[in-house]
Amino acid sequence: MTDITADGQTGSRAEAGRNPAAPGAARTVASAITPAVVARLAKGVTATGEPELVHTTAPLTGERLASLPQSTPADVEVAYQLARRAQQAWGALPVRRRAAVLLRFHDLLLRRQDEVLDLIQAETGKARLHAFEEVMAAAMAARHYGRKAPSYLRDRRRSGAIPVLTRAVEARRAKGVVGQISPWNYPLELSVGDALPAFVAGNAVVNKPDTQTALTALWARELLIEAGLPADCWQIVIGDGPVIGPAVVEHADYVSFTGSTRTGRQVAQQAAGRLVGASLELGGKNAMLVLADADVEKAVEGAVRACFSSAGQLCISIERLFVHRSVADRFLARFAERTCALRLGGGLAYGSDMGSLVSERQLETVTRHIEEAVKAGATVVAGGRARPDLGPLFHEPTILDGVTDAMAVCAEETFGPVVSIYRFDTEDQAVAAANATPYGLNSSVWTKDLRRGRALAARLHTGTVNVNEAYAAAYGSVASPMGGMGDSGLGRRHGAEGILRYTEAQTIATQTVLPLAPSMGLDDVRFAALMTTGLKAMKAFRLK
Repeated sequence: MTDITADGQTGSRAEAGRNPAAPGAARTVASAITPAVVARLAKGVTATGEPELVHTTAPLTGERLASLPQSTPADVEVAYQLARRAQQAWGALPVRRRAAVLLRFHDLLLRRQDEVLDLIQAETGKARLHAFEEVMAAAMAARHYGRKAPSYLRDRRRSGAIPVLTRAVEARRAKGVVGQISPWNYPLELSVGDALPAFVAGNAVVNKPDTQTALTALWARELLIEAGLPADCWQIVIGDGPVIGPAVVEHADYVSFTGSTRTGRQVAQQAAGRLVGASLELGGKNAMLVLADADVEKAVEGAVRACFSSAGQLCISIERLFVHRSVADRFLARFAERTCALRLGGGLAYGSDMGSLVSERQLETVTRHIEEAVKAGATVVAGGRARPDLGPLFHEPTILDGVTDAMAVCAEETFGPVVSIYRFDTEDQAVAAANATPYGLNSSVWTKDLRRGRALAARLHTGTVNVNEAYAAAYGSVASPMGGMGDSGLGRRHGAEGILRYTEAQTIATQTVLPLAPSMGLDDVRFAALMTTGLKAMKAFRLK
């Protein structure tokens, strides 16, 4: 990060007050996620015989949450057999019939959102407002593809080889059965949100959600079946990733994966070995740029959302903040003030600004990145502490200053509530620093000059760029593609590409009157001369 500086007293820890606790909520995880609820949802797991049970815990309390049947590789094969049989009839339905299921799901989801908000909070530990982001995203995807799928999938007339004589049509055919591996951090949106376009395109899905958040995916499956999806079209298998994941990829006609870059490479290699397509949304080390003319108050509020939503456990969250030197001190003071005021809590109600981390592993990574940075000379401007008084996996939202290239937190994805701040003097410096990463998922630019913001956004090497917003503007624009560049993945969700990836293109060309070969007494020489004249004429008449 040449010419980018991170000022501050090195090696010290700010003695700011602790983040306040959010008001307590009467409803608890145990009262909302009862054994009866778990037992009902567990019936949706494809697991034969007398399966072993796998146990999950509630991040907010550390108590056992659910015991679920564990699938085996043989169960995965059964799941594909069931899905393939169901897909034949489902794929034969008119696309508008399939789209109607998505629109009914949309309405059911919004009507019964409190059920899934409880599940998301119980399984991930996130604040309820951040859980609601998933409801919004899934509803947007259902509405978009419910309305637009007939247009995306309709037959399209294409220019034929010879005008008038050749009629060409591009058709879209379902892949068959999609293998989907979805992560724990956004268990509703990244399971059903990605599956909806696959379903409306005529596919069935075998989904392996992360075991920690399987209840949310199982609830979504239950709701989609209620909306009209044939039950066997969505198979859910649960098990250890290194065991069940390869089995899901092994039988898939297409693979949709969201997770780490390391695992994504393995999935891509296995899919490539079978000549099967894959879309991969992977990690990120996302940057936010605050230009000299930015509205500082709005940028501060945007930074809070960008860095600490879902406790930073969001692929498109911001972990690097580049602020113009002329406004850096004012920005940092207000940002630290707002960060220290965030209310931490885990009640099943609105009112918390940030929840907990999801696992001990995430807490260890956050703690290691902060401690190593401080030991190497960085300063904790805000936060920097675990909060076991609130729950076993709570950690304060943290701002680091004085971070250098040698520190792990500078380049590695933390995936937690930690952001490093850097100062820049020119926009060229900021762009170069923001792009100095193998990742390329999301970025954010803050300026009062929208034309300038869009021009700078075009220079950033990321799949999405938000101008004067953190991440929601681009992600929520579901008619536009979303995905990563570089080590952040392949392919896109949302928009046309988000549904067409689940299809095969088929060209049907019909030739009339004359063949594309010598005929009607023409020999090879005269045929070649005639076609040469015709090709020149087509170019002259600007035929495409």
